[in-house]
Amino acid sequence: MSRRRFAFLAVLVVAVNAFFWLAETGFAGSGGGILQQMLSGRLIRAEIVWQSPSGVQDTFIDRGVVTAVATDQITLREKDGTTDTIPLASTVSVSAGYRAGTIANVRRGMRVVVSHPATGPADTIQIEGVGG
Repeated sequence: MSRRRFAFLAVLVVAVNAFFWLAETGFAGSGGGILQQMLSGRLIRAEIVWQSPSGVQDTFIDRGVVTAVATDQITLREKDGTTDTIPLASTVSVSAGYRAGTIANVRRGMRVVVSHPATGPADTIQIEGVGG
């Protein structure tokens, strides 16, 4: 198998896993997303560059414990000790398992995964639990 074909297949596998991880938990299967299950909670942050029908998309994923939350931004303490303040979209989608919620459901001390495009505010928050 040529290196180019192997690289294409590797990117394809990562993109498919990212799609299911970012999709609703019910669509991805019980117990969280595929990528999350594969990494077993070791994910700190990631950048995924993928091809969509409208062009190349660049998505950031941050995971940590909420230290501050407001309607327009969230601050996380990540596992490696860094603190990251992420702006939030006005229509941010919040989920906890199979339940949908709002930013009002997010509290200090919760473990969350935040997804946002590289050039914009976060549009998805998945609540994983409490504590870090």
